[in-house]
Amino acid sequence: MNLSRLDLNLVVALRALLEERNVTRAGERVGLSQPAMSAALSRLRRHFDDELLARTGNAYELTPLGAALRDRSATACDLLERVFASQADFDPAAETREFTLLASDYGAAAFGAPLSRALHEEAPGIRVTFQHPAPTIVENTATVLSTVDGLLMPHGVIDGFPGVDLYQDRWLFLVADDNHEVGDELTLDLLARLPWAVYQRPYDAGAARQLSMIGISPRVEVSVQTFQLLPHMVEGTRRVAMIQERLARGAVRSAAVRVLPCPFEAVPVRQALWWHPVHTQDAAHIWLRRKAQEVGATLTGDAGPTGAQAP
Repeated sequence: MNLSRLDLNLVVALRALLEERNVTRAGERVGLSQPAMSAALSRLRRHFDDELLARTGNAYELTPLGAALRDRSATACDLLERVFASQADFDPAAETREFTLLASDYGAAAFGAPLSRALHEEAPGIRVTFQHPAPTIVENTATVLSTVDGLLMPHGVIDGFPGVDLYQDRWLFLVADDNHEVGDELTLDLLARLPWAVYQRPYDAGAARQLSMIGISPRVEVSVQTFQLLPHMVEGTRRVAMIQERLARGAVRSAAVRVLPCPFEAVPVRQALWWHPVHTQDAAHIWLRRKAQEVGATLTGDAGPTGAQAP
């Protein structure tokens, strides 16, 4: 496809038409008259050799190709906006800008909080939005990363994208204060016998992967989508849960649980910031990455006491 032969304004019109499914509303959305939007729809139909919008009674419905193009056109518009918003220079003290980062609740709590404090001091006009990544991030990484400023994700989940290491964390275990089956330490036999509470997503099941490598299949009683719910799912039960040390600090304050060392050599969490190559040379993004590395450096070796000693 030769982009020089295309009118990229049609991408904006395509998105509006497919999302509004109405020529008049689509025109109002992008500032075009109804005849101009009708002409754009005709050009798009000729280009794709497809109706895109098919009349059904008094309304328009998307054709199969139109439905497929709806999300793609939205992604294309977001990416174009980011390309043309790129800057050669960036003054954090004077700029106003929003950065969007994808992160689990663990990433937002352990790293996002200190990052936001650092940005607050240096760049009062900068706003950071944290969003939970969708399960499709692994299958559609390039598309998702092209629409945000970065992804907080440990090594071992995605690859092939630029990234910077931030900090390292270790895995610990939670048990209820009143769980008398567990003494001062866990054993592999207990991990195999006791029920579990787990943080389980299709693309980030770190605990399950590590346990399978030592021949243990957890008997899962409850699965949650946030790490910070795990202490409450363990409290008052026989369950065990695997949690990062930086969250274990808050766990003992929020629920009646104990923190115990891991009875096997668990692979540590190596948290990194990943981004789409389109952002690499953007001055604002370079500044954000530098601040992220600075914050990560302050966290290195600062896990702090949780009541559990290193195995």
